[in-house]
Amino acid sequence: MAEISKTYNPKEIEDKWYKYWIDNQYFKSKPNPDKEPYTIVIPPPNVTGVLHMGHMLNNTIQDVLIRKARMEGKEACWVPGTDHASIATEAKVVAMLKEKGINKADLTREEFLKYCWEWTEKYGGIILQQLRKLGASCDWDRTRFTMEPSLYDAVIDVFVDLHNKGDIYRGHRMVNWDPQAKTTVSDEEVIMKDVQQKLYYIRYDGVEGSVTIATTRPETIMADAAICVNPADERFQDLIGKKVRIPLINREITIIADEYVTMDFGTGCLKVTPAHDQNDYALGQKHGLEIIDILTDEGKLNEKALILVGEDRFVARKKIAKLLTESGNLVKEEDYKSTVGTSERTGAIIEPKISLQWFLKMKRLSEPALENVMNDTIQLIPPKFKNTYNHWMANVRDWCISRQLWWGHRIPAFYMPDGTCIVAKDKKAALKIARDKYQLYALSETDLTQDEDVLDTWFSSWLWPISVFDGFKEPADGEPYNEDINYYYPTNDLVTAPEILFFWVARMIIAGYEYKGTYPFKNVYLTGIVRDK
Repeated sequence: MAEISKTYNPKEIEDKWYKYWIDNQYFKSKPNPDKEPYTIVIPPPNVTGVLHMGHMLNNTIQDVLIRKARMEGKEACWVPGTDHASIATEAKVVAMLKEKGINKADLTREEFLKYCWEWTEKYGGIILQQLRKLGASCDWDRTRFTMEPSLYDAVIDVFVDLHNKGDIYRGHRMVNWDPQAKTTVSDEEVIMKDVQQKLYYIRYDGVEGSVTIATTRPETIMADAAICVNPADERFQDLIGKKVRIPLINREITIIADEYVTMDFGTGCLKVTPAHDQNDYALGQKHGLEIIDILTDEGKLNEKALILVGEDRFVARKKIAKLLTESGNLVKEEDYKSTVGTSERTGAIIEPKISLQWFLKMKRLSEPALENVMNDTIQLIPPKFKNTYNHWMANVRDWCISRQLWWGHRIPAFYMPDGTCIVAKDKKAALKIARDKYQLYALSETDLTQDEDVLDTWFSSWLWPISVFDGFKEPADGEPYNEDINYYYPTNDLVTAPEILFFWVARMIIAGYEYKGTYPFKNVYLTGIVRDK
């Protein structure tokens, strides 16, 4: 009897059988009215990366589910694809260009996008090749990418539709600003971290008295618009309405009263800096205070700061503390533990910033998505995540959907020479609106300027279960009717990680009810998160 080799050679065995499966099209799926469909859409990994252990766990579970469905005689379809990842990809391309001695600022948009596409073509397929190595039984002929023409069109059409419904608007709001990526990030992309800081006690002098405030951010005193105290605080009754001078720049500001200030916290006096703090901004709106933005997009002091212009915010912090000591206005310093927001994408400390951005109203849109998870029409597994989901969705805020980047779906808003904004699918459609609505018949396409910003990456992936089947595309005359969307949608199971439950899962559910009148998937299996390095 021949001796059986005890050494398993995965390369020999796995490559051979995977090729056999692919050659025989065992993973291929097409609508079959005689069979029950079973569909999974892959959570599209970023084109920038390579598989990590979380992907391995996630995709193994999807593969088990899809193979089980095949063995049960269902028409099993597992749709693969990748996400363009605006912030991450742009950061990688900027870093790559820097190594070559090229500055993004010296390139035109078209030149920069050429580099982005080259990057995507070079690295974007790595993850999909790795999935093949794992033996993932995806229908590879169905591979989609969030920036391919059909999916791009879907994003633009949805933006125009929601704008026409009055759900999308543009306005100045306080946003989370990432000074490293030089773009806004959503609340959900801000990671709060505990840090050890210094608490600086600073004295502001006035003709009729002095007050001392405590702050971790002395570099923002030049943007102060007022000092606020609680109206019931007897220590400061006589000072309400009086003026004090900001140290180092000697600009006068008024002491105002508001119950927002807690009497027993800090010194009982709050410096109000409407341009650089979310709560201060609300207080400033209420009291009609001046907004003085002293930081550039890179997080450096600008001309409005008057002193230390051009210094990085954290360098300026140390220098301001030194200057305050020399002027006699620094009463004391204390070690202080607090939390700061950091960018999930770059790790940079977030700067609250007032910025003109595009927003999507969420209240109406999110109602069916909340109701149908809470009543188990869509099941979250394990169900403990319903509490988290309920908390997010019941307190949902408008979604800031614009990003100050070039790589991504460009916002379909066009500006006439007088600044009037027209939202339309393209310049040709915008020009027609300009002529029909405003009777500007002499206007040409060259007179229209498109918005520079792109859409938040999640604004494309929230359409994924519909857009991968071209569910937003109306067949042109002579084109075959789209069977896929009717057969495969809604999908069955979604396997993903709980940290994108709101980012992605909730928003896909919102889009499903808004555009298909039903859920995008029946079950959401939330895997454990691999924490080990």
